[in-house]
Amino acid sequence: MLAEASAAAGPMASPAHIKPRHRLLFLSFLVVILLPVLVSAVYLWGVAKDQYASTVGFSVRREDASAAADILGGLTSLTKSSSSDTDILYEYLRSQKLVADMDARVDLRTTWSKPWGDPVFTFDADGSIEDLVDYWQRMVQTSYDSTTGLIEVRVLAFEPADATEIAQALLDESARMINDLSAAAREDAVRYSRSDLQAAEDRLRTAREAVTAFRVKNQIVDPTTDFQIQAGLVGTLENQLAEAQIEIDLLADAAQNDPRLVQARRRAEVIVARIAAERAKVGAEGGQKDLAALAADYERLLVDREFAEKAYVAALSAYDSAKAESLRTSRYLAAHVLPTTAEVSRYPERLSILGLLVLFLGLIWSIGVLVAYSLKDRR
Repeated sequence: MLAEASAAAGPMASPAHIKPRHRLLFLSFLVVILLPVLVSAVYLWGVAKDQYASTVGFSVRREDASAAADILGGLTSLTKSSSSDTDILYEYLRSQKLVADMDARVDLRTTWSKPWGDPVFTFDADGSIEDLVDYWQRMVQTSYDSTTGLIEVRVLAFEPADATEIAQALLDESARMINDLSAAAREDAVRYSRSDLQAAEDRLRTAREAVTAFRVKNQIVDPTTDFQIQAGLVGTLENQLAEAQIEIDLLADAAQNDPRLVQARRRAEVIVARIAAERAKVGAEGGQKDLAALAADYERLLVDREFAEKAYVAALSAYDSAKAESLRTSRYLAAHVLPTTAEVSRYPERLSILGLLVLFLGLIWSIGVLVAYSLKDRR
């Protein structure tokens, strides 16, 4: 029965043996996965220095005072976020300019190259500014929520105090940049109105100087007043002349040889001569301008000065309005999370790094094995 069963089952399989390809497969696993993972684990837990994180959060706010706030003396205002300014700040936090400013302020090269014996996670103090910018991207992680306008920055360093110092310096530099933007916006808002005001001031000064020069040159304070006085004097003399003519007519009817008639005629002649002399003052005389021409020139200067004064008042009002508007709209950096100080080290994330390394190497090894077996099967 056993013989028949064995015959029915067929020939028995030969004992399994480790073939050369199995040894190569195991060797490749050791070289590609196990050995690099062991070396990385030794480095991560035995060589890599602890890193401490400091977190700071802030946003750019814009304060717009409404018209009602002006009426109430500025007691109320509207505060809102400025997305465009936040976008600018976010790009600035990643810029070479900020890295250079921060390096000059807190000496990033020395701070990040302090630990000795950790060439992977520390910075080479002799590196270029481009190297420092790349390392900055590793050690300073910036997150930006475009919906709320909030920016959060995580700064890593090898000492808790260093991380806090860098985070505080970054907050200060960000505030300075926003203040510069706000100052530039205010300057743009009042630049043109200030230029118009300066032009109006120059025009008014020129008009006033012209009036003063006219008075000094002609030795007259107000030609129109002198002209009115002169006209009044001529009118008075003409009245006196009329009275003298009436007296002459009355005396002539009484007696031709009356001495009073001669005196009256002489008085009339004197009045006529005086009227002629006074009228000559009003007309051109001695190569000088007459009072009428002087009055015309003076009135023209007064009109120019009046227009200059009105233009100055309008320019001053426009400048005050522009200045008030620029002050009404201000930008500032609001920190909702001040720089923190870590008590324990959570970086580098050794388990995460090692897990990703195992996954990556395992993927490479698996692909290599599949390719090798595929090529072998085709032979």
